[in-house]
Amino acid sequence: MSEKTEAQQLKELLFNKKENGVDFLSDEELAVCDEFCEGYKQFLFENKTEREFATSALELAIANGFTKFDKFGDSLAAGSKVYSFNRGKAIILCVKGKRSIADGVRIAAAHIDSPRIDLKQCPVYEDGNLGFFKTHYYGGIKKYQWTAIPLSLHGRICKNDGSFVDIKLGEEAGEPKFCITDILPHLGAEQMSRKANEIVRGEELNVVIGSRPFKDDKESERIKLNILNLLYKKYGIVERDFLSAELELVPAFTVDDIGFDRSLIGGYGHDDRVCSYPAMQAIFSIDEAPEYTAITVLTDKEEIGSDGNTGLNSSYLKYFIEDLARLEGFEGRDVLSNSKCLSADVNAAFDPTWPTQFEKNNASFINEGVVVTKFTGSRGKSGTSDASAEYVSFVKAMLENNGVLWQSGELGKVDAGGGGTVAMYIANLDVDVIDVGVPVLSMHAPYEIVSKIDTYMAYKAFTTFFTK
Repeated sequence: MSEKTEAQQLKELLFNKKENGVDFLSDEELAVCDEFCEGYKQFLFENKTEREFATSALELAIANGFTKFDKFGDSLAAGSKVYSFNRGKAIILCVKGKRSIADGVRIAAAHIDSPRIDLKQCPVYEDGNLGFFKTHYYGGIKKYQWTAIPLSLHGRICKNDGSFVDIKLGEEAGEPKFCITDILPHLGAEQMSRKANEIVRGEELNVVIGSRPFKDDKESERIKLNILNLLYKKYGIVERDFLSAELELVPAFTVDDIGFDRSLIGGYGHDDRVCSYPAMQAIFSIDEAPEYTAITVLTDKEEIGSDGNTGLNSSYLKYFIEDLARLEGFEGRDVLSNSKCLSADVNAAFDPTWPTQFEKNNASFINEGVVVTKFTGSRGKSGTSDASAEYVSFVKAMLENNGVLWQSGELGKVDAGGGGTVAMYIANLDVDVIDVGVPVLSMHAPYEIVSKIDTYMAYKAFTTFFTK
């Protein structure tokens, strides 16, 4: 083979090297990658809401030796594993490190909520010989994508006596499903003349839940009566119980391999469970005390701004770290200012079918590894923390020195739109933070696509962050 030319040598030295994960991974590690993703696929299918994810994470934490954190107890010994469960919809997992808590902690923060269709507080009605739920969508969606697909019902109904009923209906074979109807194309001229964001309006996201009336011809609203009677018999609830319920409609899809080569995963809720699952598994994989205390926080409400007491715009993470610090005689703010965080959230993968919204030099690509996103926000970097050059350098060196395939990316062209993550709320605590996550195709659609290689690299990145 001829020697490399000077230009070839200089390119290897000077150019930003990008590599496909198939060339980066050995056959052995590629097999490990595919096996890891089988566990992810199963978990994603079984946990389609933030409440289900948090509950399953708690069960796995206990099985992995985590115990409930006692903020009034003794200081934690190195290697101690504790959790804090926040209102059934968020969880903090912590492994105490060898170093003093005053040296800071390592945080991986991911969200476990996804765009969906929520029920209104008074949802049940009938019209035109059909029974319906009235809904209020949650998060940023293209509303037309949610019509004419099978939906399942998940959530919790709380009664006045303090009891509650958990519902998960439409996922198993033989169970009924639900659906939002759409107008047929033959009569769709008026609909198709609307702007794209109004092809289906919010108040038109009505979910079909039945059609048979109660057998009594002397009463009105017999379809509604029949449905409520069925719900009463099955769950012991009455219409007024919907006022104290959190019920969500999500796509009743399976999680599938995509492509002849089975290299991709299709399913609902990759944003952001494709980061939260690897972050959770990374902290479970710690088998001896790490140098720094490791924390995975799986949080709620990111898709609507992280507000609310289970979102990271609240203080529950800060309070947890303050409690850890107090047990060792330190101030929480001193711990936070020395801490580092990977905001584990997805980015938009370059889609060659829709190339005009991306700037290719700064887009993330399928199969090129986990994405490091220095800033998100919109247009003039509004609504982002914009990580410092020093912290980007730290993360870059950490990944490259430990065999993690990574790429840099931003969320589309400068004036194309934008979005945010929990990074800015972590930064507000005086923590160094940057977004590290998985590129996603069809983000926020009912059926999103990710790469198995990128998913595995997220796990490898978080594991490296905790242990190296």
